[in-house]
Formats: sequence, C-alpha cells, structure tokens
Amino acid sequence: MSVSDQLIDQLLADYKSPEDLFGEQGILKQLTKKLAERALEAEMELHLGYAKHDAADKNTGNSRNGKSRKSVRTIHGDIELETPRDRNGSFEPKLVKKGEKQLGGFDERIVSLYARGMSTRDIQAHFEEAYCVEVSPTFISQVTNAVLDEVKAWQQATGPSVPG
Repeated sequence: MSVSDQLIDQLLADYKSPEDLFGEQGILKQLTKKLAERALEAEMELHLGYAKHDAADKNTGNSRNGKSRKSVRTIHGDIELETPRDRNGSFEPKLVKKGEKQLGGFDERIVSLYARGMSTRDIQAHFEEAYCVEVSPTFISQVTNAVLDEVKAWQQATGPSVPG
C-alpha cells in the first residue's frame, strides 16, 4: 500500500514548523492515534464478523460494548487510545494486546539501542531527547531482560552449534 502525494499535501497543508509535525499536537502523533484506533475497530469487526451499524449479522451472540481508554507509549510520545470492547469480553486486540503499554516498534528500538552498547540510563535520555517520551530505567531493563530470556531459551532449545 502506498501513500499518495495528494494525501501528503493534505496532511501538510497547514505545516509551518517542525512542531506541527513532531510536537505534542503534531501530525505524526495525531495520525498514529487515528490509525491505531481504526486498526482496533477493524480487528473488532473481524472478531465479531460484522461491520459497525450492520444489522444483518448482529444476532451472533456477541456485540460491541463501548470503548475503554488506554494510554500507550509510541515513538511520537504517549497517546490515549479508545479501545473497543465486546459484550462477552472475548476481544483480544493484536495491535496493542491487553496489558501492553506501548505501540509497535517501541520495544525493538530499546533492544536495538541496548544491543549497540547503550546503558539503560542512556536509552532513557535518548527517548526523552529524541521523542519527548519518558520511560523508566526499570521499564527498559524489563524489555531487554525479556529479550535476553528469549535468546537464552532459544539457545538451550537449539543446543550448542558446532561448526562442521
């Protein structure tokens, strides 16, 4: 899927400074929120098997049940998402799973910086300076430890490799 130049022109119609793009009310943050909420709605539609306001398949035994607010970290700062709910409580979003507090790409950036030798304090400072996002050293350690645990489990499962 490609983004048209016309869409970019529309998004940048009122652009005057980098703050308009990257700031607290910037285009990227607004776009991230709207795209995430639309994706969550699409996931709910797939889960229920019918579109919102579609009367045809509403008697499936489950239906929409409002939304809940969830604050998540993104590379553009914290955003407040409206996550759809279903009556049966069986909806498990894939974009931002229950209990998760960050939107995709966040953990990968932490791991990437850690793999390059940055300390948790350096990573914390980087996120604050580059993205205006506050993350605790404890959170950074939790992310890197989870990855290290997965690597250790994988190494134990595959056994030692012997060059042949």
